[in-house]
Amino acid sequence: MCRMENLFEIMKCLARFKVALAIYQFEGEVEYWWGTIKLKEGENLIKWDRLKEMMNNQYYPRDVRRMKEREFLSLKKQGSLSIMEYATKFNELSCFAPHQVNTKERRMDHFEQGLRGEIRSMIAGQTFENFHEMYQRAVKIAKVLKESKM
Repeated sequence: MCRMENLFEIMKCLARFKVALAIYQFEGEVEYWWGTIKLKEGENLIKWDRLKEMMNNQYYPRDVRRMKEREFLSLKKQGSLSIMEYATKFNELSCFAPHQVNTKERRMDHFEQGLRGEIRSMIAGQTFENFHEMYQRAVKIAKVLKESKM
């Protein structure tokens, strides 16, 4: 679902097309699941938020979603992860805690708080237009720090 939402954002997809585009991507078991759902619910009556809810209930039971949200909330420290590994984990798990990253400021703040101290201290106080810009700066800082320790 996160990949679909990212695609919709990039494409500036209108709400009325989201369900049709998502359904087009379905394969295998999801396609069979959708076949039973559209018979029961009516394909044209389902809105994007409802489809997301149904898919989450089907493929991510509530207990799994809660576990993943807790995992995201505990992802407070980069630890031994590289910036790329930390960002990948951050992006993967943030889908389970959308209220924690529902603005670009909150997303960047959450990401910054999890960076290692030396990287975080170099990032703090800087202004970034978006998450990607902050991520790129963190990668560059980590590279410089690594090279200086050699």
